[in-house]
Amino acid sequence: MSHGPSSDPDDRRLESSGVGAGTAGIDPVRVPEWLAANVRGTSPPFTFSPITGGHSNITVTVTDADGRRFVLRRPPLGHVLASAHDMEREHRILSGLQGSDVPVPPVLGLCSDPDVNGVPFYVMEHVDGHVLRDVEAAAAVLDAAGRDRASRSLVDTLARIHAVDLGAAGLTELGRHEGYVERQLRRWYAQWDQGRTRDLPAVDRAHDLLLERIPEQGPATIVHGDYRLDNCMVDDDGEVVAVLDWEICTLGDPLADLGLLQVYWTGPGDGASAWTGSATELDGFWDRSELARRYAEVSGRDIAQLDFYVAFAYWKLACILEGVFSRYLGGALGEQDPEFLDGFRRQVDDAAAAAERLVEEMS
Repeated sequence: MSHGPSSDPDDRRLESSGVGAGTAGIDPVRVPEWLAANVRGTSPPFTFSPITGGHSNITVTVTDADGRRFVLRRPPLGHVLASAHDMEREHRILSGLQGSDVPVPPVLGLCSDPDVNGVPFYVMEHVDGHVLRDVEAAAAVLDAAGRDRASRSLVDTLARIHAVDLGAAGLTELGRHEGYVERQLRRWYAQWDQGRTRDLPAVDRAHDLLLERIPEQGPATIVHGDYRLDNCMVDDDGEVVAVLDWEICTLGDPLADLGLLQVYWTGPGDGASAWTGSATELDGFWDRSELARRYAEVSGRDIAQLDFYVAFAYWKLACILEGVFSRYLGGALGEQDPEFLDGFRRQVDDAAAAAERLVEEMS
């Protein structure tokens, strides 16, 4: 392979801008120009390093000539529905939270001009910290005391999210205030019907039972919608220093966030969850019941009907995972090992079964 100068003008622009090979979704000329003109204190050229990409929003670390790092976020390649990956909405949420006590990255700029990169994107400060996606990462970063601290900090941060003054944050009109769970049931049941790969009666039965038993919703708060440990960053001591991935944030019932956290979390003394991605099984992490008690204590909310929200979270997880499973089967996410596909299918089945069992036990 030749390492000499490129003869292709586009390649020369790519090299001069500092964009690394394979940095999909970043215009090698216009994005660096926009950054230099709109993000105060930056020094081109820039290098770009993908953090995530593909079918979720693309997140890229940007480093300038002085070594300053920040983060650029844009919709996935080939996305169809702008409403599903609304960068302006995410930027609005993060901007509104800047003055609150919720830890979020400082926002640096929003580009809404499609001539720059084809789609809107926004830029935020890089935050130093750790994302704990698996047991190995949790063991490497935190000792038992740090894992205890991370458990407490995660719950306390969730309570602070739910305590944000919507008016002060300019987020009163972010979404409808009432009927959150009913709206979610309608939305995700439609997604289930669209993406289902087979009949799974547990999903239908759980949906009907949940619809009949929706608790009365109190005053609407911010609902993160996907709150879990690996959607936050923690420091070396385990304190949450940034809450990430506000993609599906809206207004509604705060207990939906707590129910979903219970599904994503498996403490050292907990039974298995249908969600297999937990990093929280090591000693020092709290069990689900401890998370719930702490939330009730610091938020002052009644969690007597938490089982409903856990059942709802399992049901929603089944619908979400079935949509991903459908795309796997269709080849949209690349060729997959049959054993992996079978395990993914069982994860959908287990989530649906857990939802049905929990909501039936409420009878």
